[in-house]
Amino acid sequence: MRVHPEVADALAAGRAVVALESTIISHGLPRPDNLRIAREIEESVRAGGAVPATVAIIDGEPHIGLDDEALQRIATGDTVIKVSVRELATLAAVGADGATTVAATAHLAAAAGITVFATGGLGGVHRGARDSYDESADLTVLSRTPVLVVCSGVKSILDIGATLERLETLSVGVIGYRTDRFPAFYLADSGHPLDWWVQTPKQAAAVLRARDRLGADGYGLVLANPIPADAELDRELHDRVLADGLAAAEVAGVRGKDVTPFLLDHFHRATHGASVAANVALVLANARLAAEVAVAYAA
Repeated sequence: MRVHPEVADALAAGRAVVALESTIISHGLPRPDNLRIAREIEESVRAGGAVPATVAIIDGEPHIGLDDEALQRIATGDTVIKVSVRELATLAAVGADGATTVAATAHLAAAAGITVFATGGLGGVHRGARDSYDESADLTVLSRTPVLVVCSGVKSILDIGATLERLETLSVGVIGYRTDRFPAFYLADSGHPLDWWVQTPKQAAAVLRARDRLGADGYGLVLANPIPADAELDRELHDRVLADGLAAAEVAGVRGKDVTPFLLDHFHRATHGASVAANVALVLANARLAAEVAVAYAA
């Protein structure tokens, strides 16, 4: 791995570092705004007192922290591949560029010694998984990776109840941040209750330290941070667009891993960009919160 000097210095000194995924830059946000927003996400981490470490693959080599040239390459490159853990070795062997998913970012961040990671939404169990077995690798990777992921729950296009059941089975702890309801990305409340929640970054850091002491540090944790109230999608609009999108996917014969990008594109068009604005708002909020947790944990 190539660790950016600023990140390496911070880790060596025991200062706070927050890992950031790069799939949102290459595949999750529209161009050309994606590069500007990527920089804003890093600035949100800095505003919270931590060092940002955006993770990506450049010429087959994992990079922990990107300089501006590498960030532009991931944001604007037409050959950047969305890469999970299972593709890392192949991508390294062929020397290609890759944008890391939650799973790949968590894996590489933990290998570099980074504990706190911010993203938009966690992957999960897809609707109809009883027949398709379609489940994000994010879940199983978190079951064996000692990171805390700050996210706004999972996207409402997934089977949220089944996702929470899988996280329980995999021993991944789920904690609400100032909420006892699991968020649903565009919505603050998915309708599913949470057993545990914290009110401050210091309390979240205390959970991390207790995990370390108790020998449970081989497992990941999820800190579920609801989307800011002023950025939440109107629930009626959300439910209508989701129902229309699912119906359109069925008619078009969209299956498996193609469903998520299809539905996200449908949301973008049907909400006239409001879903993208919500996505950006929640990612920035998660980056800032992750930084505050990382600072408390480092202290």
